Amino acid sequence: MFFNLLDGDKPATWYPVLFDTTGNIIRSVATWLTLALILTFVVTYLVLAAKKVPAKPFLRVSLVTAIVYSAVIVLISLILFFMEEELVAIVFYPLMGLVTAVAVSAVLLIYKRNLTNKIISACLIGAALVTTFVCLAVHFASGDAAEKNWLTNEQVNSIALYFFAVLTITVLIVLAFVFGKDDKTGFSTKSISYGAICIAMSFALSYLRIVKMPQGGSITVASLLPLMVYAYIFGTKKGVFAGLIYGVLQAVQDPYILHPAQFILDYPAAFACIGLTGIFATCKKMENMPQLKFVFGAIVAGLGRFVMAFLSGIFAFGAFAPEGTPVVLYSLSYQSLYVFPDLAICIVLGIILFSSKSFCGVVNRLQTSTHSQSTAEATSGK
Repeated sequence: MFFNLLDGDKPATWYPVLFDTTGNIIRSVATWLTLALILTFVVTYLVLAAKKVPAKPFLRVSLVTAIVYSAVIVLISLILFFMEEELVAIVFYPLMGLVTAVAVSAVLLIYKRNLTNKIISACLIGAALVTTFVCLAVHFASGDAAEKNWLTNEQVNSIALYFFAVLTITVLIVLAFVFGKDDKTGFSTKSISYGAICIAMSFALSYLRIVKMPQGGSITVASLLPLMVYAYIFGTKKGVFAGLIYGVLQAVQDPYILHPAQFILDYPAAFACIGLTGIFATCKKMENMPQLKFVFGAIVAGLGRFVMAFLSGIFAFGAFAPEGTPVVLYSLSYQSLYVFPDLAICIVLGIILFSSKSFCGVVNRLQTSTHSQSTAEATSGK
């Protein structure tokens, strides 16, 4: 039965080496271009650090570049999905507006974080969000989203999905603030820059799939590891926020959406859980065991992601359970087949990274400097 769960209409695909269609060419070029930009950033940063050149101007430029580049990639992906008829017009145009509003607002705030730019950004993003949610609600209420996935609205438990979406997000927010209570700093230029780079790295690595599951979900080449490292360095609150953004990008990259609450559970909420990797980062009892702190945090993050997917599998995709198989067992087995192997790959590579004294030295310096930089920026008002 478990092996039958892998039987889907589409086989496992390695997009970075496919150039057979226009869509695959775009995906492949985007993947290699993203990796090239990441490599350029890392090399340049290391050279500046070796020469003891102030990195702040470089980080600011890198941040703007990452935001604009990410927005362009997302917009191209949306256009591609629209042309391939995977997105309907009522969803496509609001999403285009939302991505544009977020990118413009981010660049404005990086340029100058004054009251005027904050008001403009809030209005742009607020209007775009309201428009997007209204259009999504209309689309999902029509039943078209479920029918495209061979389901009907009656086969989807909307009440349970909404209940658990609200409950799990509430728990996630509480955990982020409880374990991040010692982090009283805001988003500094450095934390935002590294966040953008780590999101871009995870996004690029997510194309390197070992297995793609028929109803969504993949085993990748450690695509979540950059986000885990970011959460470990900058804390749970920033990590959860970065994971949430990454989850939205995942929904744009490979959408499998049939219900608003299912979208929340499978994408923003599931990947926001990756930010919980940092909950043991400041544990003094394991001060000399960074590998152990990372592993424990990664396990909590992976379990959080699994719970989100497990609930979605029961109440949104339960109709796909083979005849005679309990829905709970179906969801448990299906989600386990990709979430835990994906987590295991990240843990193994993470242990290797945190076993390096030079890597741990960089992590410690970043953790130490984050608070001082955030405080300085808050004081100067820049």
